[in-house]
Parts: sequence; C-alpha cells; structure tokens
Amino acid sequence: MMTPDNKHRILILGASGFIGNALYKELGPYFKTFGTYHLSNKFYENNQHFFQYRVEEDDIFEILQAVKPSIIISCLRGDFHAQVIAHQHMAEYVASQGCKIIFFSSANVFDAYSKYPSYEEDKTLSDSIYGHFKIKIENMLLRLPKKKVVIIRLPMVFGTQSPRLKEIKEHIAEKTPIEVFPNLIMNVTTDFKMTQQIHYIINRNKYGVFHLGSSDLVHHDDFIKEIVDLMTSEQVRFKQVYTTNEDRYLAVMPKSNKLPKHLHISSTELLEELDNYMNYNP
Repeated sequence: MMTPDNKHRILILGASGFIGNALYKELGPYFKTFGTYHLSNKFYENNQHFFQYRVEEDDIFEILQAVKPSIIISCLRGDFHAQVIAHQHMAEYVASQGCKIIFFSSANVFDAYSKYPSYEEDKTLSDSIYGHFKIKIENMLLRLPKKKVVIIRLPMVFGTQSPRLKEIKEHIAEKTPIEVFPNLIMNVTTDFKMTQQIHYIINRNKYGVFHLGSSDLVHHDDFIKEIVDLMTSEQVRFKQVYTTNEDRYLAVMPKSNKLPKHLHISSTELLEELDNYMNYNP
C-alpha cells in the first residue's frame, strides 16, 4: 500500500472530464492535487483545490502561478488552437521551473499507418485533424529537457463513467443501432488501470513516451459486441462501418518503455472488470 507523499504538487488540467477525474481520485489521497474544471459546478466551486479554466478564454499562467505545481498533467479538451497556445505557455513554465509535464496524447498520432501496431519510438504520422493536433503538441513538448516530459499515448479508454459506455447504454435504451468497425484492429484500456500506471510513473520519476494499451489486440466489432452482451440480453442492432476493405490497425503497443507485469491489462481482464462492476451496480 502506498503512503501519502507530499513532495509533489500536481495540477490536473481537465480534472472534471472522464480521464482527469479518474486521475484526481487516484492521486488526490497521495499528493497535494489540484484540478481545473470548465463549466460552473457547485461541487468544484466549493472545492479550494479546483480552479475554473476555459482554455478558449483564460490564461493558464495565472493558475500555474497560484498552484506552483511540480507536475502538470494535461488531459484538456476544447478548441485545438487555444490548446496549442496553452501548451506553449506550459512549456515555457516547465522550462523555467523545477516542473515536469505529463501530456495525454492518443493512438491517433499514428492513424496514417494502418498495416501494423505502433510502438513508442515509431515516427508519428496522421491523416486526421485530431491526430495532427496531438502531434503538434507532442513535438513542442519533446523539445524540452527529456527528464521533464512524459507523453502518454492512449487507445480507446473504457470505464464505468466513460463516454463510450454511456453512448452504448443510450443506443440500447433507445433501440438505435450501435456503430462498429469490423476491419479495425485496436487495443484498449480502462480508466482504473491507466490511473494506476500514471501513479507508478510519478512515483518512479519516469520520463519519455509510454503506450498504455492492453497487451493484446481486438477487432472493434467483436469487442463492442462483447461489451453489449454484458449489458443486456435483449436483441441489439449494429451498424457495420467499413472505412477500408482490409484490416486497419490503430493500436499503441509498448516495447521500449514497458511497465511491470502487475500493471499490464488484457482485453479479457477489461471485460471482467466491467462485468464485475455491472453485477454490483445493475
């Protein structure tokens, strides 16, 4: 069991979102942890460790000066151009202070490659606006001293509060078809495992690029159908979407920056985790 560690002051940008909130819950008991939220919310307004921050309007520098973080964790969402400017300001802060940044990127930085999974040291190349945006910030941060930067590339993240799971539930309730991509080969993770991995990276003072996906690969349509089977025994309609005639990979696999075995997860373990939760919270 880890004991509280007050050596770090952690600022989570986007702490009211799905991933940011999971991180806040994991790290809060162990570190002096602060977060930002976007929309007015009584819960956050009454919490002195939370700051309202709208990336399109507010200056991140004011929050950085108020918190004086030793670690910035960025899982921001919002206007891409505004995010680029905010990360430029963060990079300046990190460069001039005894501070480190953990940036949440995406498997989409490799979405132009479709023939094989991607590893940490592979060259990034994207066909999508989202992928281009993530690459731009990655490249900006990777110009900082290497011990000050952690890049986290995530595949699809599932969890009890994940937008993807909520969307599936809505389709089931409204009896509308659920989109699946039969030719897409991917890996996956859960918010629960991902937050444990980040906690380990912080504790061990790791740096560099990390691919935090499951150790195995799954077809998107098979995996979504397995999740649906956990959620309902009713007949559900699926809409099959073919973006290509051949199998297409969008998977981030670890090779040079592997974490210990107890921090690995497989797609089967992910399904078991969700199944356990649904059995306890029908």
